[in-house]
Amino acid sequence: MDKRLERILPRVQKPARYTGGEYNQIIKDKAAVDIRLAFCFPDTYEIGMSNLGMSILYHTMNSLDFVWCERVFAPWGDMYEEMNKAGLPLYALESGDSLDQFDALAFSVGYEMAYTTVLDMLHMAGLPLRSKDRPNLLPLVFAGGSAAVNAEPVADFMDLFVIGEGEEMNNELLTLLHQAKQEGWTKRDFLIRAARIPGVYVPSLYDVQYKSDGTLDSITPLEGAPEKVTKRIVLDFDKAPFPTSPIVPSTEVVHDRVNLELFRGCVRGCRFCQAGHIYRPIRAKKPETLIQQGIECLKNTGHQDVTLLSLSTSDYRHLNQLCDGMLEYCESRSIGLSLPSLRADNFSMELMEKLQKVRKSGLTFAVEGGSQRLRDAINKNVTEEDLLHTCAIAFAGGWNNVKLYYMLGLPTETDEDIVGIAEMANQVLHCWRQNASNKNRGVKITISTSCFIPKPHSPFQWEAQISKEEYLRRVELLRSSITARNVTYNWHDAETSVIEAALSRGDRKLSDVIEEVWKNGGRLEAWSDYFSYQRWVDAFAKCGLDLDFYASRERGEEELLPWDMIDVGVRKAHLLHERQQCYASALSPDCRKQCSACGAARLLKGGKCDG
Repeated sequence: MDKRLERILPRVQKPARYTGGEYNQIIKDKAAVDIRLAFCFPDTYEIGMSNLGMSILYHTMNSLDFVWCERVFAPWGDMYEEMNKAGLPLYALESGDSLDQFDALAFSVGYEMAYTTVLDMLHMAGLPLRSKDRPNLLPLVFAGGSAAVNAEPVADFMDLFVIGEGEEMNNELLTLLHQAKQEGWTKRDFLIRAARIPGVYVPSLYDVQYKSDGTLDSITPLEGAPEKVTKRIVLDFDKAPFPTSPIVPSTEVVHDRVNLELFRGCVRGCRFCQAGHIYRPIRAKKPETLIQQGIECLKNTGHQDVTLLSLSTSDYRHLNQLCDGMLEYCESRSIGLSLPSLRADNFSMELMEKLQKVRKSGLTFAVEGGSQRLRDAINKNVTEEDLLHTCAIAFAGGWNNVKLYYMLGLPTETDEDIVGIAEMANQVLHCWRQNASNKNRGVKITISTSCFIPKPHSPFQWEAQISKEEYLRRVELLRSSITARNVTYNWHDAETSVIEAALSRGDRKLSDVIEEVWKNGGRLEAWSDYFSYQRWVDAFAKCGLDLDFYASRERGEEELLPWDMIDVGVRKAHLLHERQQCYASALSPDCRKQCSACGAARLLKGGKCDG
């Protein structure tokens, strides 16, 4: 360990974040590998170590004999200051080596508010921020993750992006980099060859032109780059790589448990949901595979909880069989089993009884809209009767804690819809009074709202976001409408949502804004401790850009969008149809009832998803 680090650690909170040495970490002989890769997560250790995607890709990239993939996380403020004082550069946890000794830096970016932290990590590594200022092949700097489906706001900083699922694509890219390093290619030669790998987007190989009104005029591929970069997917998810000996964190993390991913994609098609569209087509694992992987993970880590993950866990076809198989192992060992992302329209007594065999946790349901009309408009096929029926089952089974999530600012929302949220909370309270098996502990009903953010590749990608002033007006309307003392109301701050909306649908001009925010101290902006709305407002003004143009403007349906060179599988015609269905408050059937012909199934060899 670096002597400077030894002196620093006693002065910071949670020093175990920065030491490495965890159980199941992968150590390789530096002399035996040709490519050293720093896998960078632009957030704290606790967040990154809870990320299942990072765990999977850490192991897949390390499966290559010539690659050693090591983890790098952003330091919290106290460690950041101490490192700067000591002149200690950013380093990888496995070896402790500074990032200037690595051949490549790969960033996992799932949230737009992490962009300034990406720049900060590049700076702490001693690297120029802009791709054009790094003329040599090495170190290569690239990124992936869900935010990459609109890569343009950070396009000037990255050499390339990997679009979609990286289990196979990342290794193909590293194999090409291995060849390029051995044969002495130029960076330009490598990028042109990399652009031929399906799913790889190289921003410098696209010429982007703007109209006088600030909208895009053209996106032109250069030097053989594809007109459309189609995302990569794992075709056989049942056989997809999955680490059964994941790293055991050396300090408490957000999700300190075994995470089992049941399926990718979603059968529902909620119109506000980006994830439900960019992760299509639907592919599921067999329950036998999941049970085996879950038990092996528990044995190899010592965790005492298992979470069954997906965008909509209760839509997994074999959920009861999976729960039975896991509980056969977990129950006698007092290992908890939890199911997030439950839906109010398919929660059953049988499932509830399985969940409470080891320990109860609170129940959370994403209702999203305060009236049936609005829920139909957003294609959230949940009725008030569904919710109350589910709550009655839960209350009768001993649950006394229910959380209900909503969004404010959805397209077509009215004040009547907002007041309807408070009325639904009263109905849930009444349901508890009628059905609770144990009234001695009382009931806790929590209402949480966030501001709707239009996202690329969703049916609402063209919509305007409401202003922060209007969002706060709607928050106050709801707050004043909630009268029951058993109901708690929490709301997400408006200012972060405005900036996220601007970054989500931004173009390459926003690279200047992001860099300006970073220059003025912006980092870890996903945390309220560090976020500054005024810093962003000032940066937009200094760069001569209009924040409202990016955050609050409705896009024309014929407008060329910054992410139009990225194909996630879902046809734009389908997104437009679903937007029209919204304004008619018309439901679309889920994938299991009727295929919507969204286009994603064409990514599969057989042309049929597992919906």
